[in-house]
Amino acid sequence: MNLQERLKELAESFLKNDRFFIVDVIAKESSGKQKVLILLDGDEGVNIDDCAELSRAMARHLEENELIENAYILEVSSPGLDHPLKLERQFVKNVGRKFRVHMKDGSSLEGKLDSVSDGKLQLTKEEAKKKKKDHEPTSVEVAMNDIEKANVLVSFK
Repeated sequence: MNLQERLKELAESFLKNDRFFIVDVIAKESSGKQKVLILLDGDEGVNIDDCAELSRAMARHLEENELIENAYILEVSSPGLDHPLKLERQFVKNVGRKFRVHMKDGSSLEGKLDSVSDGKLQLTKEEAKKKKKDHEPTSVEVAMNDIEKANVLVSFK
């Protein structure tokens, strides 16, 4: 088991209930220090106190058990809008929002997420008609395994 997997397993053991989940653990060397970023999310979101609680528990355990030998920086945060969604659970909490989805085959699409089930997303995308200025919505099913990257589109309307 590599360091990232061990840290993810450890972080998951500190979650106080099942409404929280670990999206990703990123561990990389930078300027002679190990930088560890833990992305925490929840079905109803997370706040700074949730991140701080996990950070304190992780730091205490890392120090007591010397899991990281050299100096390190530990950061626990929510994924934020710029971080692509990875888990089906993240998509479920964002049903109704607009997405930009980049597929593994190089294509991309934008649309509103209508539903998520069994590893598949149902999106409604608007395509411009060739001769009219109207847009015709079409429903598209996308397998999560075919997605390279998916981001929520921010709307300021």
